[in-house]
Amino acid sequence: MDVVLGIDTSNYRTSLCLVNTSGQIVAEEKELLTVEAGERGLQQSTALFQHVKRLPELARRMTIKGHKVIAIAVSRTPRPAEGSYMPVFLAGQMAAELMAHFFHVPVYYTSHQEGHIAAGEYTLAQPIAVKRFLAVHLSGGTSEVLDCVKRVGGYEIECIGGTQDLHAGQLIDRIGVALGLPFPAGPYLEELAQQAEENGLVVPSSVVKYTFSFSGPEAALMRAIKQNVPSAQIARAAEKCIAATLEKTLRAATEDGYPKDILIVGGVSANAYIRERLMKRLTHRAVGARLYFADPAYAGDNAFGVARIGLLQFLSGHKGEHFC
Repeated sequence: MDVVLGIDTSNYRTSLCLVNTSGQIVAEEKELLTVEAGERGLQQSTALFQHVKRLPELARRMTIKGHKVIAIAVSRTPRPAEGSYMPVFLAGQMAAELMAHFFHVPVYYTSHQEGHIAAGEYTLAQPIAVKRFLAVHLSGGTSEVLDCVKRVGGYEIECIGGTQDLHAGQLIDRIGVALGLPFPAGPYLEELAQQAEENGLVVPSSVVKYTFSFSGPEAALMRAIKQNVPSAQIARAAEKCIAATLEKTLRAATEDGYPKDILIVGGVSANAYIRERLMKRLTHRAVGARLYFADPAYAGDNAFGVARIGLLQFLSGHKGEHFC
């Protein structure tokens, strides 16, 4: 069976994925990088070192018997923008180019952000029917509102707004770690928030048109921790703040004529409370938006979207890069 190999080496996860020529996953492995207890992240050098160690470990777990690799796709930048660069992506790029040389197959380059969008789109029951849509990329390293147009093997992306300071995932991780939760804190904070009373702590969100800020909410939530407000109330307040911020931002964008088809991706998009609140508020007939969310299993960093982008480029006849 012919397959395309996708590789993604992001800030916090090493990912490999094989898809067949129909776009279905035939094998995949992904693993979070190790962050010491109490820490709120990793230095790039530490993350890069962990990727170099993890890539062969994950590869050994994947069954390739009966499969023929016909192309390799890899994310080599955070975003599809000039000057976008992070050292962690060198690990995946190096592995892709070495394998391409020895397998005599092309390499297709994409960005981590496009991989997230593709993973979101291709884990929907039906891909988004329109060519142009809004995407919201919410993670520990990105919180952006994107005007997207589909093209063969990727997307044309214009960032129209986003955070001025902290990312949504950073807010969750910082508050979670301060509450004694493991890093990354998303799933643990979501579980804790389920114990909260309905009418509890509220912290205001800061939104100007399509730009928002989470530094003020972070300060308010940290004060609540010092004041011994119940942890569950603090966790729910963080979720409410992110949901309210996105609601205001996306209402403004759709009112100004941006597409009402909105795809939400990234690790934070897996949060059930945030998803449900946005669905309720933005799909209401007064707004009329059509919301799509990445499958929670592929909301976080993964190589599936990268592999799908490579497959589409290969099937379109794009030659890619050759290292033979």
